[in-house]
Amino acid sequence: MTARGVRTENRGAGRRGVLRLAGAAFLALATLGTAQAEVATVRLAKQFGISYLPLTLMEQEQLLEKQAKQRGLDVKAEWLRFTGGSGMNEALLSGNLDFASGGVGPFLTIWGRTQNNIKVKGVAALNAMPLWLVTVNPDVKSIKDFSGKDKIALPTVKTSIQAITLQMAAEQAFGPGQQGKLDPLTVSMGHPDAQTAMMGGRSEITAHFGAPPFQEMELKDPRARKVLDSYDVLGGPHTFNLVWASNRFVEANPKVTAAFHAALEESLKMIRDDPARAAALWIKAEGAKLTQEEAEAIIRAPQNEWTTAPKRMLAYLGYMNRNGLVAAKANSETELFFPAPAR
Repeated sequence: MTARGVRTENRGAGRRGVLRLAGAAFLALATLGTAQAEVATVRLAKQFGISYLPLTLMEQEQLLEKQAKQRGLDVKAEWLRFTGGSGMNEALLSGNLDFASGGVGPFLTIWGRTQNNIKVKGVAALNAMPLWLVTVNPDVKSIKDFSGKDKIALPTVKTSIQAITLQMAAEQAFGPGQQGKLDPLTVSMGHPDAQTAMMGGRSEITAHFGAPPFQEMELKDPRARKVLDSYDVLGGPHTFNLVWASNRFVEANPKVTAAFHAALEESLKMIRDDPARAAALWIKAEGAKLTQEEAEAIIRAPQNEWTTAPKRMLAYLGYMNRNGLVAAKANSETELFFPAPAR
C-alpha cells in the first residue's frame, strides 16, 4: 500500500471513529434525556370532602410513590389544597400543577378551552355521587321558593358542578332561557365555610349546594331540609369528581401517569374491600367531625359509587354547549379522557 493509501485509510478510520464517538455521545444524551423526562416531584391537588377519599388514601398510604418505584422512578408527591376547580385550572395552565381534581363543570370548562393548545383531558373519574341543595329557610320547599332574601353558597359561581347543576335545574323548573334565574343568589364559598355560615344562622347564607359529608352533616339539624338532588336533575347517577391533566404532562411522563392510575385503582380497591379502614384514615387525615360509623355509612351508601368509569358527563357537556359555556363538543365520554395506560 502506498503512503497516500495509508493516509487515506487513516483519514477514513479517523472519520469512522469520530462518527462512532458522536453516535455514542448522541445515544448517551438520548438515554439521559429519557431518564430525566419523568418529573421527580408530582404536584397533585384535591378539595374538601369525602368525595376525595381516593386521593386522601393515595396521599396517606403513599401509593403514588410506591407505584412509581415499581416502575423504576423515585418520585415525591406534593399535595395541594384548593376550595374550587377554577383555582386548580389556573394553577394547571400556569404550569404550577400536574394533576387537578374537581367537579365536572370546571373540568369541561378547561377541556373546552384547551383543545387547540395544551389539550387538557380527564385522567380518571373518582366517583359518582349525588349533590344536595340544603336550606335552613323554612319557607323554601323547592328552588322556586328562593327569593332575593336568600343566598346560596357553592364552591364557584357559574362554573362549579353545583353551579351548573343549579342552572340545569332552573331551566327545568322555570323554562328555556331561565337557566340563570338563581345565579344572582349564588356566592362562592368552600364547603366547610359554607356549612358553618349556613348552620350558624348569623350570615346571609340560607342554603348550601354542597357535597358529602357536609350535606349529610347539615341534614342532621332539624332546621335543614333538602330541596334538590342532582341525581333527579341528571336523571340518574353521574360523575361528581374526576382528575385531569394536560397532554403536555401526560406525554412527557407516561410512567408517572401509569403509576397514578395504578395508585388510584389500589386506593379504590381499599375503599371497596375495607371501608372501615378507609373511613378511619380519612377522619384522621382531615380532622373530620364525623364518627367512624358516620363516615363509613357515607362510604358504603348505595348511591355513592367509587369508580373510574365516567357517567352522564355528556349531559353536562350538552347543557354547557347549548348555553355557550363550552364550544367544543364530544360524541362519547372517551373523547374527554386520555386512554388508560397499559398495565
